[in-house]
Amino acid sequence: MTEIRTPRLLLRRWLEEDDLVPLSEIHADPAVMRRIGDGATRSEDQTAQDIEAWEEEWDEEGFGMFAVELLGSGELAGAVGLSVADAPAEIAGQVAISWRLGRVFWGQGYASEAAHATLEFALQDRGLDRVVAVRRIADAASANVLDKLGMRAEGTAQDPVHGHDLAVYGIDLTQYQD
Repeated sequence: MTEIRTPRLLLRRWLEEDDLVPLSEIHADPAVMRRIGDGATRSEDQTAQDIEAWEEEWDEEGFGMFAVELLGSGELAGAVGLSVADAPAEIAGQVAISWRLGRVFWGQGYASEAAHATLEFALQDRGLDRVVAVRRIADAASANVLDKLGMRAEGTAQDPVHGHDLAVYGIDLTQYQD
């Protein structure tokens, strides 16, 4: 089982039996979901489908979304990981990093800590040459995380399904500094 430990977090594969309810609670929070997809909250059934899809990506690609667990308490804080982007066209087919954490975990550096470990995993462990990301233009918190990762703004795009304006970021192995 793939696991990464940081000073405060355990990034691990999903245990649907243990993780479904806490992730469903995160997905039910409109503040968490407002900048993901169409901004709609997700039901427990939809969350179960997400976990299943993330686990399938692990099996097919050798990477995917990690469950983010606090080492001290064992609480599920959210998800961070990698996926092959299908949209927008500017990044389609490339490996993208993303995250979502429960609101009670915001502002404590967990997103940056988990994303940094995931980026290192992608570029050093999985041997990827490049990782991309998108964020909604108005999402200053994600911009801050992306800046901390050393990812560079490369342009803009538009979400082809929901019409949101997006900022596109990227980093390649030669730009990455551990």
